[in-house]
Amino acid sequence: MVDIREQSPLSMAFVGDAVYSLLIREYLVKHKRYKINTLNQMSVKYVSAHGQFMALEILQDVLTDEEKRMVKRGQNTSKATVAKNATVEEYRASTGFECMLGWLKLSGQEERIEYLVDYIIKTLGFENK
Repeated sequence: MVDIREQSPLSMAFVGDAVYSLLIREYLVKHKRYKINTLNQMSVKYVSAHGQFMALEILQDVLTDEEKRMVKRGQNTSKATVAKNATVEEYRASTGFECMLGWLKLSGQEERIEYLVDYIIKTLGFENK
């Protein structure tokens, strides 16, 4: 088995993206009755580069030093492409956010992930807008 500290930030972001998307979708389905198109629109508000940028902004005061290091590690990863609907700043921040979530998942910190995602949902509350 590979030590997660040796994984690339993009590999951890790959996992973090899936974790975040699943938790947001799960939340939306459990808490409201939406048609599938509305579910997709609501989830995109959270999981898009812009949504993840906003999530990371509100998390700054609750992240641990290690989590902040993982965000920075992900942000500093150079990528050849940028999402068409995101600025470079948003895209780098979202990669850092996903990297941190992937690291938390791969290191078995499920409760911390749930806390952070719950904090994001309660603070951003996109489904109420």
